[in-house]
Amino acid sequence: MHKVIRTVLVTAAAVVGAAALTVGAAMAVGAFDYHRRPGGPGAPASPRDLVDRSPGLVRPGTLTVDRSIGRRRAAQEVHLAQQLYTFWNTGEQKYLDAAVSPRFRDNTLPSGRPQGPTGPLIASKDFRAAGPDLTCEPADLLVTGDRIAARLVLRGHFTGTFHGLRGKGQRIRFDAIDIQHVGTDKIVEDWHIEDDETLLRQLGVTG
Repeated sequence: MHKVIRTVLVTAAAVVGAAALTVGAAMAVGAFDYHRRPGGPGAPASPRDLVDRSPGLVRPGTLTVDRSIGRRRAAQEVHLAQQLYTFWNTGEQKYLDAAVSPRFRDNTLPSGRPQGPTGPLIASKDFRAAGPDLTCEPADLLVTGDRIAARLVLRGHFTGTFHGLRGKGQRIRFDAIDIQHVGTDKIVEDWHIEDDETLLRQLGVTG
């Protein structure tokens, strides 16, 4: 499963290709020279301008951005990603409502989960029933054209219940990969894969 996740992330990064520049480090982001600073000829804008630093919003660990889409569109997509992953980080519906369209479609819908925005709400409640302190970190964020790809790290403790199984406080830590398709103003569909094998082993469901 880890190999699959790495393959999906590498593929998403390849889509960005030569049109992007990545800057890594804790809470650092990538940048592109979409406009000039008045302070000097040819000086690129600050890469941090793309990230919304409003209180409560998660911030990407690293950010890779397609140069060709322009500053406004890039900032919009980064903001939508921050709202979506703040929803997964907190479970608060207002962030999901701000990020996804009412016509949102999950193209990798797990069995038994309803289609549309209701699906993520139910998934979040299920996750939090098992781990009430669950957090979601967008460790890597890639923005290209009308697509957002993210490597997510989810952490918490199994202090609740999962399918009738009571937790003993054991640590939860698993990865996920998302690809989001952005419409005019919101996310309209996605594809995702989670490291379910690791999660189920940590929950004690599998050996």
